[in-house]
Amino acid sequence: MTTAKRLSNKTLGELPPAITRPAYDRSLIAPGIVHLGIGAFHRAHQAVYTDTVLGSGDLRWGIVGASLRSAETRDALAPQDGLYTVAARNGEGEQLRVVGSSSGLVVAPEDPQALLTAMTRPEVKLVSLTVTEKGYCHAPASGTLDETHPDIRHDLAAPGSPHSAIGFVVEAIARRRAAGLAPFTLLSCDNLPANGRTLKNVAIRFAELRDPDLSRYVADEISCPSTMVDRIVPATTDPDRAAIAERLGLADTWPVMTEPFSQWVIEDDFSAGRPEWEEAGAIFVKDVDAYELMKLRLLNGSHSTLAYLGYLAGHETVAETMAAPGFSELIKKLMDEEVSPTLPPLPGIDLTAYKADLLSRFRNSALRHRTWQIAMDGSQKLPQRLLNTIRDRLGAGAPFSRLALGVAAWMRYACGTDEKGRQIDVRDPLAAAMRSRTQGMDTASELSGALLQLEQVFGIDLPANPEFRASVEMALGRLLRSGAAATVQHFRSS
Repeated sequence: MTTAKRLSNKTLGELPPAITRPAYDRSLIAPGIVHLGIGAFHRAHQAVYTDTVLGSGDLRWGIVGASLRSAETRDALAPQDGLYTVAARNGEGEQLRVVGSSSGLVVAPEDPQALLTAMTRPEVKLVSLTVTEKGYCHAPASGTLDETHPDIRHDLAAPGSPHSAIGFVVEAIARRRAAGLAPFTLLSCDNLPANGRTLKNVAIRFAELRDPDLSRYVADEISCPSTMVDRIVPATTDPDRAAIAERLGLADTWPVMTEPFSQWVIEDDFSAGRPEWEEAGAIFVKDVDAYELMKLRLLNGSHSTLAYLGYLAGHETVAETMAAPGFSELIKKLMDEEVSPTLPPLPGIDLTAYKADLLSRFRNSALRHRTWQIAMDGSQKLPQRLLNTIRDRLGAGAPFSRLALGVAAWMRYACGTDEKGRQIDVRDPLAAAMRSRTQGMDTASELSGALLQLEQVFGIDLPANPEFRASVEMALGRLLRSGAAATVQHFRSS
């Protein structure tokens, strides 16, 4: 079906009755939140929770969304008055919801002052972030600010026209302080260990490099609760857009595809008030660390392992990978035997049921979650998802062969050619460095030795550990000799 009419405030009333839509007057929304990184995950997760709060009658929490790189999202959603569709899909069908919590869209590279103005409005109580691991301009192995990062160096030299999320945050804090405005809460919603503390640490250090007094203010006055977020959100395709338009009877340039499952655990530490997200199912706790570790290691660690091995084996999606021989058994043993023993007590969590749910979610063929998409930015993700788990296993004197296979699969992928000699489009901040280090190498010893020199990924402890080096080299050698599919068959029973 081809339709010229777009989803917008004017056309909301034309939606079919089965489509959920905003149950509030969008013209009355106040912009209480500025969100940095208005990508698909945010629009399928935090924006949906906020839409429910607005629907309850509390209209103080509209979201001004900021793109820190391109105008693509703004250009797609502005003609739709910020409205878009969330399609929750599984084998039983699809539920559509039009979300209206966006109260404005800003493109930071076009107009950094517009974003800073939005962040310094008195009514803004929260600045939240989904900028991915690399957006924090930190060293993933240590969690400290990367003071050599080009964006950080720019923002220190020109703080009034920042490029980085950290630069925008600290400049907005400085401007609010100078104007006598109350500080906002900073809320990280990215997959980082202790994401709130990581965000606060890099903000404090960045502020210290600008002005020690500002650094003390950030340390004393800015709340940075940690969070755990969970929802699988594949990239939207043109067939997805066509299918959504067919059901809406209206064009939606950028709908979001996701699964029915959604989870959000948040430390209840807000300095200026917060939305009652618990009305939408969020869980507020005193300490989110255990929940976050569970998710990073079980879901994200398994996802990354599936992505690299699945891509190398020729599988386009996670569901296809899970259906291939040996993969489901490998991931189950990875979770049960190597990851679960590293987790702290989890009150209220049935870990066996949680892992069974993960396997079911990975098998959801209604979501075309591409292995290539999950494989992006692996150098930033590896420490949190696999390497810290390996450190715990080494400390306990316990085996970690399947975790090492995940690391080896990343190395094989990062080399940039697949098992048929075709180029891989490796999207990673360190792609050029990895390519130059491994050029002309073809043995497991050479390749692993070269990549283990990336201190910002592996630190200095793991490369110096003979057991770790040997285990990764052995797994990489098998991948090079036998290919991913045969290697998975070997490791599923080892």
